[in-house]
Amino acid sequence: MTKMTLSEELTWRGFINQTTFKDIKELDKEKRTFYHGFDASADSQTIGNLAAMMFDKVFIRHGYKAILLAGGATSLIGDPGGKDIERPMQSEDTILHNVAMAEKQLKQIFREDTFTLVNNLDWIKSMSTIEFLRDVGKYFGMSTLVQRDYIQKRIGDGGSGMSYTEFSYTLLQGYDFLHLYRKYGCTLQLAGSDQWGNSLSGVDLIRKIEGQETHVITLPLIINKATGKKFGKSEEGAIWLDSEKTSSYKFYQFWLNVDDEGVGDYIKIYTLIAPEEFDTLMQEFQANPSDRSAQKYLAYEVTKLVHGEESAQSAKNVTA
Repeated sequence: MTKMTLSEELTWRGFINQTTFKDIKELDKEKRTFYHGFDASADSQTIGNLAAMMFDKVFIRHGYKAILLAGGATSLIGDPGGKDIERPMQSEDTILHNVAMAEKQLKQIFREDTFTLVNNLDWIKSMSTIEFLRDVGKYFGMSTLVQRDYIQKRIGDGGSGMSYTEFSYTLLQGYDFLHLYRKYGCTLQLAGSDQWGNSLSGVDLIRKIEGQETHVITLPLIINKATGKKFGKSEEGAIWLDSEKTSSYKFYQFWLNVDDEGVGDYIKIYTLIAPEEFDTLMQEFQANPSDRSAQKYLAYEVTKLVHGEESAQSAKNVTA
C-alpha cells in the first residue's frame, strides 16, 4: 500500500474547490495549524456539515493541528451567504443551546482525534463597538466588500437589501482568523465553498495587521445527487446528525438508498476508506450492483461514525 501525501488524498477524495495556495502540494511541506468554523443557527449539524468534518479529519491524519470553532458570535449575526433574504434573528439563549449541541456533535465525530474546541463568542463578546471599528473595521475597504457576490446579489437590482448587521458578518469571520493566528499560530482556514469570500477577509486582515501570509482551502458544495440540492440545514428533508431529529435507522436508510451513480463519491467523502480498499469494494459492487454492497458499506460506516457501532449494527439488523 502506497501512502498518499495530503495533497494527493484531498484530490483523490474530491475535497479541493478553491484555494489561495499557488500549488496545492505546498500542503505537503509543512504541518500547519488550521481552523474550521461550524455554524450554530440550528440545534444540530447536518450531513453537509459532516462532509466538512471529514475534510478536517484528513488534515488531522496527516499531522495538522485542528481548531474546531463553534460560531456562537457569528451565529447571533447570521451568515448572509447563499440567502436571498435576511435570516430571522435568534435569541442568545437559542444560539447558546445550539452551540452546546454543535460542540457535543463535534466531540462525537472527532472522538478519536486530537483537536482544540473554541467558541468565537468568548473573544468577540468582550469587544466594544469602538474597538471593533478601530481595530478591525478600518482595514476593510467598502469598494472591496461590495464586490462580494453574495452582497452584490442582495444590494443590486431586484435584491432584498442587506442590513449593516449582516454586512458586518465577514468582518467578524476575518477577526476570528486573526485571533486564532495570534493565539495558536493558525495559518490555514478550511471552509465550505460558500465561505470563500468571508475566508479571504481573514487572510487580508492578517496580512495588513501582522504582515504574514495565511491561506484558505474550500471544499465543494456536497450535492444530493437524487434531488440536485445541497445537504444544508435550511433544505427540506435535511438529514441531521442528532438522532432526535433524524433517527439512526432513518439515517442508515438514507445512505443505503443513495443511487449507484453517487455512491462511490459519497464513500470517498464520508468514510476514511483507503484507495486499494475502495477499488476492491467498487469492483465487487459493479460486478453485482443489485446486491448494493457499496451502499451497505457506506450506510454502516457513516452510521457507526455518527451514532456509534451499536446503533449501526441495530439499523443493519432491522434492514436485513
